[in-house]
Amino acid sequence: MKLNRFNLSQLPPQVNIPSYTAADTRQGIVHIGVGGFHRAHQAWYTDALMNQGQGLDWSICGAGLRPDDRRTRDDLAGQDYLYTLLELGDGETHEVRVIGAISEMLLAEDGAQALIDKLASPQIRIVSLTITEGGYCIDDSTGEFMLHLSQIQHDLAHPQQPRTVFGFLCAALAKRRAEGTPAFTLMSCDNLPHNGAVTRKALLAFAARRDADLHDWIASQVSFPNAMVDRITPMTSTSHRLQLHDQHGIDDAWPVVCEPFAQWVLEDKFVNGRPAWEQVGVQFTDDVTPYEEMKIKLLNGSHLALTYLGFLKGYRFVHETMNDPLFVAYMRAYMDLDVTPQLAPVPGIDLSAYKNTLVQRFSNQAIADQLERVCSDGSSKLPKFTVPTLRRLIADGRDLERAALVVAAWALYLKGVDENGASYRIPDPRAEFCQALVADDTLLSQRLLGVEEIFGPTIARSTAFVDAFERCFNSLREHGVSATLQQVLAR
Repeated sequence: MKLNRFNLSQLPPQVNIPSYTAADTRQGIVHIGVGGFHRAHQAWYTDALMNQGQGLDWSICGAGLRPDDRRTRDDLAGQDYLYTLLELGDGETHEVRVIGAISEMLLAEDGAQALIDKLASPQIRIVSLTITEGGYCIDDSTGEFMLHLSQIQHDLAHPQQPRTVFGFLCAALAKRRAEGTPAFTLMSCDNLPHNGAVTRKALLAFAARRDADLHDWIASQVSFPNAMVDRITPMTSTSHRLQLHDQHGIDDAWPVVCEPFAQWVLEDKFVNGRPAWEQVGVQFTDDVTPYEEMKIKLLNGSHLALTYLGFLKGYRFVHETMNDPLFVAYMRAYMDLDVTPQLAPVPGIDLSAYKNTLVQRFSNQAIADQLERVCSDGSSKLPKFTVPTLRRLIADGRDLERAALVVAAWALYLKGVDENGASYRIPDPRAEFCQALVADDTLLSQRLLGVEEIFGPTIARSTAFVDAFERCFNSLREHGVSATLQQVLAR
């Protein structure tokens, strides 16, 4: 059955469908960066609220700024912006649900003004983002916005023909200010520390160069709530589409698959209203910091601790690494000995239970989460998920071997060949630059660890860390992953 609004009533009874119609809803959110995670997380929560008969004026208009967003728009538009969410877990029956919270999607390349007008519309009260960790144009070594980037310079020179998210946001906010329309809340749903504060810093840095008065208006009128977001959402594959087709009779051009677990902790700082997401499980708080630190250092940090080692070993799925007792023992040691002592108490969270949940989630066979997905964009992920842990370990004089192994595995992974001799691509916008750092083994540690935009200024100055990195790197190269893990765990 082709997925569209006409066919909804003919879908099998085990498939949950929206209790509302498109005519019941009005747009209140523009979301920039419509991908799998957004559709499995923010749009899923919004759809759940709409199914309760609430939040019907918070329908989502997607926005795509990249040429490859056209495929996304066309797939969704071809099925009335509906898509299927398929939960995958081990040993249980999980939800299959058609989501109707997205009602439109605009593409920047079809006309910048149409998107600016949508963002400036009074009915749009929240603009949300999933633009990846690297999309905020912040230099990780200095914490400053990278105004020198060519696309940023283009938008400053051509404010009505923007190409970047910051150019579009400033054009829309300038229009709202001129027309007397209240500002919107700018809500990052990206997986990076203090995502709201990062968004605020980047947008204000751009606005200061464009228009000082606009900068001051944004600083006083726009809110930027921080959020902790969590749901493992692998890339949708052909096999997922076939599974949905064969098991549930749905022909969906772009379904989304995810684990059953979902979490969203959000600061309640909205300037122009918000959906009552707390009715569907979102936790609102005055300070998201402890939840954010817990998730980023434990979940994301452990993901990176496993992923490059697993890829070098020849595994290609996260659950394969968790089927290997050495990897589980290493992950537990990293979490318990290296990360947990750095964490402040988290209100309402038992850290031991949370870590047990992570082991279960990473072990999920049914979701078949790709290591390549977790490996991707390592040059942006390491500074956010691993380097803060390294800095604290160095400052506290703690053992560095387990944490150094994460970086050593990434360095060897960048060479593009696993220990079985299989070649693979490096999915990272800076892949060429990163691979050049490890192309020659001579002075490799100085060259790699000295890149301040990845490791900051302190890592390369730590003789103890450099020594641990070199021990781990040489062991991986000479003895392989399993022998290295045994050696590190024996310490």
